[in-house]
Amino acid sequence: MGKGSKPEEATESTYPAANAGYQYGSENPNTVSAPTTDSENIARDIKEGKLSGFVGHGTSLTGDTTFQMMLRLDGHLTGTISSDGGTLIVGNNGQADANISVAVANINGAVNGDIVATDKVHLGRTAKVVGNVTTPKLVIEDGALFEGSCSMVRAREQEQKASSASAQSSSSYQKSSYSGTSSTTASTSSTTSSALGSASGSDSKSDTTDAEKKADAAKS
Repeated sequence: MGKGSKPEEATESTYPAANAGYQYGSENPNTVSAPTTDSENIARDIKEGKLSGFVGHGTSLTGDTTFQMMLRLDGHLTGTISSDGGTLIVGNNGQADANISVAVANINGAVNGDIVATDKVHLGRTAKVVGNVTTPKLVIEDGALFEGSCSMVRAREQEQKASSASAQSSSSYQKSSYSGTSSTTASTSSTTSSALGSASGSDSKSDTTDAEKKADAAKS
Protein backbone atom coordinates (compact mmCIF):
# COMPACT_ATOMS: atom_id res chain seq x y z
CA MET A 1 0.00 0.00 0.00
CA GLY A 2 1.65 3.25 -1.20
CA LYS A 3 1.86 6.55 0.63
CA GLY A 4 -1.38 8.45 0.67
CA SER A 5 -3.35 5.52 -0.68
CA LYS A 6 -6.61 4.65 0.98
CA PRO A 7 -6.95 1.35 2.83
CA GLU A 8 -8.89 -1.31 1.01
CA GLU A 9 -12.49 -1.48 2.09
CA ALA A 10 -13.86 -4.84 3.07
CA THR A 11 -16.37 -6.02 0.54
CA GLU A 12 -18.93 -8.77 0.67
CA SER A 13 -16.59 -10.90 -1.40
CA THR A 14 -13.74 -10.37 1.10
CA TYR A 15 -15.68 -11.72 4.14
CA PRO A 16 -18.63 -14.10 3.90
CA ALA A 17 -21.89 -12.79 5.24
CA ALA A 18 -22.60 -14.03 8.75
CA ASN A 19 -25.03 -16.95 8.91
CA ALA A 20 -25.69 -16.73 5.16
CA GLY A 21 -27.44 -19.95 4.29
CA TYR A 22 -25.94 -21.67 7.33
CA GLN A 23 -27.61 -24.74 8.74
CA TYR A 24 -26.77 -26.39 12.01
CA GLY A 25 -24.58 -29.43 11.47
CA SER A 26 -24.06 -28.70 7.77
CA GLU A 27 -20.29 -28.37 8.22
CA ASN A 28 -20.14 -31.79 9.85
CA PRO A 29 -22.93 -34.06 8.63
CA ASN A 30 -21.80 -36.76 11.08
CA THR A 31 -22.59 -34.60 14.11
CA VAL A 32 -24.72 -36.53 16.63
CA SER A 33 -27.21 -34.58 18.72
CA ALA A 34 -27.00 -34.94 22.49
CA PRO A 35 -29.41 -37.48 24.00
CA THR A 36 -32.52 -36.06 25.59
CA THR A 37 -32.93 -36.25 29.37
CA ASP A 38 -35.96 -37.43 31.31
CA SER A 39 -36.82 -33.81 32.10
CA GLU A 40 -36.81 -32.93 28.41
CA ASN A 41 -38.95 -35.95 27.59
CA ILE A 42 -41.44 -35.02 30.31
CA ALA A 43 -41.55 -31.40 29.12
CA ARG A 44 -42.20 -32.57 25.56
CA ASP A 45 -44.97 -34.96 26.62
CA ILE A 46 -46.65 -32.23 28.68
CA LYS A 47 -46.42 -29.77 25.79
CA GLU A 48 -47.87 -32.29 23.32
CA GLY A 49 -50.67 -33.18 25.72
CA LYS A 50 -49.61 -36.80 26.10
CA LEU A 51 -48.91 -36.61 29.83
CA SER A 52 -52.00 -36.35 32.04
CA GLY A 53 -50.14 -36.28 35.36
CA PHE A 54 -46.69 -36.31 36.90
CA VAL A 55 -45.55 -37.19 40.42
CA GLY A 56 -42.05 -35.81 40.83
CA HIS A 57 -39.13 -37.22 42.80
CA GLY A 58 -39.53 -36.53 46.53
CA THR A 59 -43.33 -36.21 46.29
CA SER A 60 -45.59 -38.61 48.23
CA LEU A 61 -49.30 -39.12 47.52
CA THR A 62 -51.89 -41.30 49.21
CA GLY A 63 -55.30 -42.18 47.80
CA ASP A 64 -57.07 -43.39 44.67
CA THR A 65 -55.48 -42.05 41.50
CA THR A 66 -57.22 -42.05 38.11
CA PHE A 67 -56.00 -40.60 34.81
CA GLN A 68 -56.85 -40.57 31.11
CA MET A 69 -53.78 -40.75 28.86
CA MET A 70 -50.43 -41.06 30.64
CA LEU A 71 -49.17 -40.84 34.22
CA ARG A 72 -45.50 -40.74 35.16
CA LEU A 73 -44.48 -41.64 38.70
CA ASP A 74 -41.05 -40.62 39.95
CA GLY A 75 -42.16 -40.16 43.56
CA HIS A 76 -44.05 -42.34 46.03
CA LEU A 77 -47.74 -43.19 45.61
CA THR A 78 -49.84 -45.29 48.00
CA GLY A 79 -53.39 -46.45 47.25
CA THR A 80 -54.76 -47.44 43.83
CA ILE A 81 -53.93 -46.40 40.27
CA SER A 82 -56.48 -46.90 37.49
CA SER A 83 -57.14 -45.85 33.91
CA ASP A 84 -59.40 -47.32 31.22
CA GLY A 85 -56.97 -46.88 28.32
CA GLY A 86 -53.98 -45.02 29.76
CA THR A 87 -50.29 -45.75 30.20
CA LEU A 88 -48.50 -45.76 33.56
CA ILE A 89 -44.77 -45.08 33.67
CA VAL A 90 -42.91 -45.74 36.92
CA GLY A 91 -39.46 -44.15 36.74
CA ASN A 92 -36.24 -45.49 38.21
CA ASN A 93 -36.84 -43.61 41.47
CA GLY A 94 -40.60 -44.17 41.53
CA GLN A 95 -42.41 -46.43 43.97
CA ALA A 96 -46.05 -47.51 43.89
CA ASP A 97 -47.50 -49.30 46.90
CA ALA A 98 -50.77 -49.80 45.08
CA ASN A 99 -52.91 -52.09 42.98
CA ILE A 100 -52.69 -50.96 39.36
CA SER A 101 -55.31 -51.29 36.61
CA VAL A 102 -54.31 -49.70 33.29
CA ALA A 103 -53.89 -50.48 29.60
CA VAL A 104 -50.08 -50.32 29.52
CA ALA A 105 -47.64 -50.40 32.46
CA ASN A 106 -43.98 -49.52 31.93
CA ILE A 107 -42.21 -50.25 35.22
CA ASN A 108 -38.64 -49.16 35.89
CA GLY A 109 -39.01 -48.59 39.64
CA ALA A 110 -40.65 -50.46 42.52
CA VAL A 111 -44.23 -51.73 42.64
CA ASN A 112 -45.75 -53.50 45.63
CA GLY A 113 -49.18 -54.62 44.48
CA ASP A 114 -51.07 -56.39 41.73
CA ILE A 115 -50.89 -55.13 38.14
CA VAL A 116 -53.74 -55.62 35.66
CA ALA A 117 -53.00 -54.34 32.15
CA THR A 118 -55.35 -54.89 29.22
CA ASP A 119 -52.56 -54.43 26.67
CA LYS A 120 -49.01 -54.90 27.99
CA VAL A 121 -46.70 -54.86 31.02
CA HIS A 122 -43.04 -53.97 30.49
CA LEU A 123 -40.55 -54.50 33.32
CA GLY A 124 -37.29 -52.63 32.73
CA ARG A 125 -33.92 -53.79 33.99
CA THR A 126 -34.26 -51.67 37.16
CA ALA A 127 -37.82 -52.80 37.95
CA LYS A 128 -38.75 -54.47 41.24
CA VAL A 129 -42.28 -55.88 41.30
CA VAL A 130 -43.82 -57.83 44.16
CA GLY A 131 -47.35 -58.87 43.22
CA ASN A 132 -49.43 -60.69 40.66
CA VAL A 133 -49.53 -59.58 37.02
CA THR A 134 -52.51 -60.09 34.71
CA THR A 135 -51.89 -59.10 31.10
CA PRO A 136 -51.96 -60.57 27.58
CA LYS A 137 -48.33 -59.50 26.97
CA LEU A 138 -45.44 -59.42 29.46
CA VAL A 139 -41.91 -58.19 28.71
CA ILE A 140 -39.19 -58.65 31.35
CA GLU A 141 -35.74 -57.22 30.70
CA ASP A 142 -32.57 -58.79 32.07
CA GLY A 143 -31.99 -57.51 35.61
CA ALA A 144 -35.64 -56.97 36.54
CA LEU A 145 -36.94 -58.55 39.75
CA PHE A 146 -40.42 -60.08 39.67
CA GLU A 147 -41.93 -62.01 42.57
CA GLY A 148 -45.48 -63.21 41.99
CA SER A 149 -47.64 -64.99 39.44
CA CYS A 150 -48.61 -64.05 35.90
CA SER A 151 -51.88 -64.76 34.10
CA MET A 152 -52.09 -64.36 30.33
CA VAL A 153 -55.69 -63.43 29.64
CA ARG A 154 -56.05 -62.67 25.93
CA ALA A 155 -56.45 -66.27 24.73
CA ARG A 156 -59.01 -66.91 27.46
CA GLU A 157 -60.97 -63.76 26.62
CA GLN A 158 -60.97 -64.54 22.90
CA GLU A 159 -62.21 -68.06 23.60
CA GLN A 160 -64.99 -66.73 25.81
CA LYS A 161 -65.99 -64.14 23.20
CA ALA A 162 -66.05 -66.80 20.48
CA SER A 163 -68.21 -69.10 22.62
CA SER A 164 -70.56 -66.24 23.45
CA ALA A 165 -70.87 -65.22 19.79
CA SER A 166 -71.57 -68.84 18.78
CA ALA A 167 -74.26 -69.19 21.46
CA GLN A 168 -75.93 -65.94 20.38
CA SER A 169 -75.88 -67.02 16.73
CA SER A 170 -77.44 -70.39 17.60
CA SER A 171 -80.12 -68.71 19.71
CA SER A 172 -80.99 -66.29 16.90
CA TYR A 173 -81.27 -69.17 14.42
CA GLN A 174 -83.61 -71.11 16.72
CA LYS A 175 -85.82 -68.05 17.21
CA SER A 176 -86.10 -67.50 13.46
CA SER A 177 -86.95 -71.21 12.97
CA TYR A 178 -89.71 -71.03 15.58
CA SER A 179 -91.10 -67.93 13.90
CA GLY A 180 -91.25 -69.66 10.52
CA THR A 181 -93.00 -72.71 12.04
CA SER A 182 -95.62 -70.51 13.71
CA SER A 183 -96.36 -68.74 10.44
CA THR A 184 -96.79 -72.06 8.62
CA THR A 185 -99.10 -73.37 11.34
CA ALA A 186 -101.21 -70.24 11.24
CA SER A 187 -101.51 -70.48 7.46
CA THR A 188 -102.52 -74.14 7.66
CA SER A 189 -105.16 -73.35 10.31
CA SER A 190 -106.60 -70.59 8.14
CA THR A 191 -106.82 -72.92 5.14
CA THR A 192 -108.52 -75.61 7.24
CA SER A 193 -111.05 -73.10 8.58
CA SER A 194 -111.90 -71.97 5.07
CA ALA A 195 -112.41 -75.55 3.93
CA LEU A 196 -114.68 -76.29 6.88
CA GLY A 197 -116.69 -73.16 6.18
CA SER A 198 -117.18 -74.17 2.56
CA ALA A 199 -118.25 -77.67 3.55
CA SER A 200 -120.77 -76.33 6.07
CA GLY A 201 -122.23 -74.04 3.43
CA SER A 202 -122.67 -76.93 1.00
CA ASP A 203 -124.38 -79.07 3.64
CA SER A 204 -126.84 -76.31 4.52
CA LYS A 205 -127.74 -75.79 0.85
CA SER A 206 -128.38 -79.55 0.41
CA ASP A 207 -130.67 -79.62 3.47
CA THR A 208 -132.70 -76.69 2.13
CA THR A 209 -133.19 -78.34 -1.28
CA ASP A 210 -134.41 -81.62 0.25
CA ALA A 211 -136.96 -79.77 2.42
CA GLU A 212 -138.36 -77.93 -0.58
CA LYS A 213 -138.76 -81.17 -2.52
CA LYS A 214 -140.68 -82.79 0.35
CA ALA A 215 -142.98 -79.76 0.61
CA ASP A 216 -143.81 -79.91 -3.11
CA ALA A 217 -144.54 -83.65 -2.88
CA ALA A 218 -146.97 -83.09 0.02
CA LYS A 219 -148.87 -80.43 -1.94
CA SER A 220 -149.25 -82.82 -4.87
